[in-house]
Amino acid sequence: MSILFKNVNLTESYGYVGTVNVLVEDKKITYIGKEMPEFTADKVVEGNGNLLLPAFYNAHCHSAMTLFRGFGDDLPLQRWLNEKVFPAEERLNDERVELGTRLAIAEMIRNGVVSFSDMYFFLNASAKAVLESGMKANLSRSIVSFDKGADFTKDSRVREAMDNFKTWHGAGDGRIKIDMSIHAEYTNVEGCCRYLGQLARECGVGMQIHLSETLSEHEECIARYGKTPTRFFLDAGVLDVPTTAAHCVYVDDDDIAIMAEKGVTAAHNPVSNLKLGSGVMKYKKMKEAGVNIALGTDGVASNNRLSVLRELQYAALIHKGVNCDAAATCAADMIRAATRNGAISQGRFDSGEIAVGMRADLILLDMGSINNIPSYNFESTVAYSASESDVLMTLCDGRILYENGTYTSLDEELLRHDAKRVISHYFD
Repeated sequence: MSILFKNVNLTESYGYVGTVNVLVEDKKITYIGKEMPEFTADKVVEGNGNLLLPAFYNAHCHSAMTLFRGFGDDLPLQRWLNEKVFPAEERLNDERVELGTRLAIAEMIRNGVVSFSDMYFFLNASAKAVLESGMKANLSRSIVSFDKGADFTKDSRVREAMDNFKTWHGAGDGRIKIDMSIHAEYTNVEGCCRYLGQLARECGVGMQIHLSETLSEHEECIARYGKTPTRFFLDAGVLDVPTTAAHCVYVDDDDIAIMAEKGVTAAHNPVSNLKLGSGVMKYKKMKEAGVNIALGTDGVASNNRLSVLRELQYAALIHKGVNCDAAATCAADMIRAATRNGAISQGRFDSGEIAVGMRADLILLDMGSINNIPSYNFESTVAYSASESDVLMTLCDGRILYENGTYTSLDEELLRHDAKRVISHYFD
């Protein structure tokens, strides 16, 4: 399908003054310019001066945890996990995970997100939901291990991760990627981490981990091994593959240097870290060191929403305050963290930018919304005043998934019905 966007604005970083026309053919952007391409498109979208942005990438979440929205609020991380989340997760099954993932997908599409990195269980159910939705996802089976003497080649969770890789990696014309996943240093033994790093290298896939989310996690690792969690993963060979490390709140200067050297992406989750009282990531130091910084929402149970735009706006503000420096962040960098950097973290190097030849992952943002008038600088509008309700359209690989309040790939009423049925009986 071909789509012509007429009279749209692009953010200042693209160098255009005034509106342009953008042509999408099949999955890619094929033209950007002032002239009208000599082409009859299947669909013409009159932009009316609205803003065309790269769509958002969610670099870290646990999608099916939409089932636990508002469940266990106002507790610190370890109590939240042990008293609320872990017991609730014992009741999960394929049907519940698929429903939770479908809910997450609907929320993300409406908020302009086209791809997410997921660390969870029951990946067959998650993958099915992603394929049906038209979204992209890097799915990973979260693995924990506590037996130092175990044969990890026979571990059921590891076998499940390999089965997921064989079944789903590359499915949907590459929309689904399978990563390996180590839940965290404190929930795994070193031998398992080494083995999973080796598997990731052999399969040619990325790795998803939680890293130094809390001070206690960071300090207890040093007490156990005489090294930080970052150094632990480095020595175990985990960071020898493309790795997305969620949180990174308590990494020290040496850790940051390691991350920059190994090309580790820091998935910044400001809202979740604030809500759980975990702290604030050292954004300024990481950026200065050259670490790729992307944005994630974490799970709904520790965030309550799946909005990368909200993460962008919180991140744009919080580091100014923490550093007492209004220039600690800039709007353009925050937008890049929400778009291109997230695509890089997922190994989707042909995505996350508006350029000829790139994948058409796009959102159209309403510049006529009262909260966006006037807009002297489009990047500032996105970072400081735009709302999720301003998203008029969401495209993934050139396919419209959401337009003017209507989903094209999801049955919203059926989803509401299924959610009510499943959630009402969750703890029966």
